[in-house]
Amino acid sequence: MGAKVIEYVEASQIYATNYIRNSKAIAVLWAIFTICYSIIVIVSFVTPDWIGDLESETGGRIGLWKICERNEMSDVCLGKLEEILEMPSMSFQIATIFAGIAVLTSLLTILCLVLMIFLKSTTVFHLCGWMQILSAISMIVACVSFPFGWNSDEFRKICSPEANRFEVGLCSIRWAYALAIIACIDGCILATLAFILATRHIRLQPDPTYSRNIGTVNNAYITDVHSIAGSRKSLNLKPVLLVTPPHLQTADDSISQFSSRNGTNHRFHNPMHHHHHHHQQFQL
Repeated sequence: MGAKVIEYVEASQIYATNYIRNSKAIAVLWAIFTICYSIIVIVSFVTPDWIGDLESETGGRIGLWKICERNEMSDVCLGKLEEILEMPSMSFQIATIFAGIAVLTSLLTILCLVLMIFLKSTTVFHLCGWMQILSAISMIVACVSFPFGWNSDEFRKICSPEANRFEVGLCSIRWAYALAIIACIDGCILATLAFILATRHIRLQPDPTYSRNIGTVNNAYITDVHSIAGSRKSLNLKPVLLVTPPHLQTADDSISQFSSRNGTNHRFHNPMHHHHHHHQQFQL
C-alpha cells in the first residue's frame, strides 16, 4: 500500500510539474500573440489600404477614415481622424469608431499584463479575456459595417460608378482589410485562451491521510523485506517477554519453579533442555 501511494504521489507531482511548465509556456505565447494582435489592429486602423484600385489612372486607396486619390506625382490622402463626424458615409463613421475601440482595448490588454506583479494571475487573465472579447467584437463590427459605405460618392469616384454595397466595382480588397479580418479571428482565439488559462487549475496534491503515512511502517505488519532492509534495532522494537500459558506447562517447568523457589539446584536436568527452555521464555 505504501509503495502504491508513493508511486501515485510521484506520478502526480511529475504531472503537476509538467503542467505548470507547459501552462507558463502557453501564457508567455499568449502574451506575445496579444502584443502581435495589438500591432495588427493598429496597422489596419491607420493604413488606408482596405479597398483600392492600383491599375487605372484615376484609381486610389480607401481606408477607414482616409481616402487617397492618385495624382500625377503621388497619392493625395484626404481625411483626418478628428474629422470623423464629417465623413461622407455613416457606415465609415461606425467602422472607424469600433475599430478605434478595438485598438484602445488591445492596448489596455497589454497594460494589464503589468498587473500580474500586483494581482493574481487568474484575475488578470479574466480581465484580459473580457477586454479581448470586446476588442474582437468591435473589430468584427468595423469589418461588417465598412462595406455598407461602398455606395457613397467618394467611394464610387475611385472604384467606378458600378460600385455598390458589397460590390467593389473596379477596386479590389487590399491587405489591410484582410489583416483586419485576421485580427477578428485572432482576438477571439486569444480571448478563449485567456479564459482557459484563468480557469484551468489542477489539484494534484495527495490526500493528507496518504501523505502522513508515507515512509512509515506499521510494526504489526513487518514482513521479511523490512526485516532484511533494517535490523530490529533500527525498527525501534523492544524485547518481549514470552510466558508459557499455565495449561501448557510441563512437569519440568513445575519442578524448575519449585526448585528456584526453594533455592535448590537440580543437577539431573538436561542442559540442552534447559537451554531450549530459556530460548522459549525470552526473545532477545
